[in-house]
Amino acid sequence: MASLELLGFGSTGWGALLIFAALMTLAVTATALAIGAVLGAIVAGAKLSGNPLFVALGNVYTTVFRGVPELLIIYLIYFGGSSAVTSIGKAMGYEGFLGLPSFAAGALAVGIISGAYQAEVFRGAFLAISKGELEAASAIGMHGGMRFRRIIIPQVLRFAIPGLGNVWQLSLKDSALISVTGLAELMRTSQVAAGSTRQYFLFFIAGGCLYLILTSLSDRIFNGAERRANRSMPASAMGQA
Repeated sequence: MASLELLGFGSTGWGALLIFAALMTLAVTATALAIGAVLGAIVAGAKLSGNPLFVALGNVYTTVFRGVPELLIIYLIYFGGSSAVTSIGKAMGYEGFLGLPSFAAGALAVGIISGAYQAEVFRGAFLAISKGELEAASAIGMHGGMRFRRIIIPQVLRFAIPGLGNVWQLSLKDSALISVTGLAELMRTSQVAAGSTRQYFLFFIAGGCLYLILTSLSDRIFNGAERRANRSMPASAMGQA
């Protein structure tokens, strides 16, 4: 009974804080995915460009940020970014330590990691586009910009949805590592609640259940998006797929 009161929404309950922390986890993950999408698209374009320098730079990015532990990247972004901001502040006459905001540092770090995976997702999706579609678009007089807007982007997004769903789940779990920066996301709040009440099993199980709820809902959303994209695809393209 006392355990249920601790998880309640009253003055002594942690329920509202855990729900807020879950929403914070979603916010930081969505921001990270958006950052990663921009970086991933740029890196995928570099790797598909055929330019040896751009290809090499793209390969370095994806190799480094998929190979280095996520926690190390978060530490480098958070503490390295804080040191850089402090140095800039001192150059402008401000004395004292300037820390990088936890949300910004966490979203940027997870976004950089996500970008390395999204680059490969976008690259694979582009290579999955039927060459006949691109040739037909050129044959009917579509210029490069129109071909990119009407053929390449819709098809890449359609093929990328399953991979992006996996990247989202990965980023959602990586967001737990941001707790080291002090951001009150789900993992951090679960740790604080467990330490304050000495109910470690209760609050870590509660946090794990909330993560499962978030991942299950995410699966349903991405599966629905994939079905919708395939339903709206022309019959000829379905045959090619």
